[in-house]
Order: sequence, then C-alpha cells, then structure tokens
Amino acid sequence: MVSAGQEATEAELIAWRKSRLAGYESPTSGESSYELSRIATNKLQKFKLRAPYWEKRERQVN
Repeated sequence: MVSAGQEATEAELIAWRKSRLAGYESPTSGESSYELSRIATNKLQKFKLRAPYWEKRERQVN
C-alpha cells in the first residue's frame, strides 16, 4: 500500500482493486487524471472527461 505523498504505479492500483473487488468488477486498465474540470457548484464537467473518447466518432453513443 502507498502512504500519503507517494505515488503508485498502474499495476499496483489494479492489483489493489482486484484484492478488494470481485473479478468482474475490477478494471483491467486505468488512466489517471490529476486535473478535473469543475463548474461553480463543484460538479465534474463530464463532457470534458468524455471528449477524448468520442473525438474521431461520428455519433457519441455506444
């Protein structure tokens, strides 16, 4: 486990999640984002988080 002020690798985070979640619940990869955009009410701007995944698609649906 990583103490406060230290950083963990992606592999360490995935292993930690797998030890605490069911196999189908634990993610197989991860992406860290240190700066999250928020509006005045302190809610996340989800459309900005989704934007990189929908860049090269015609429709923004699965």
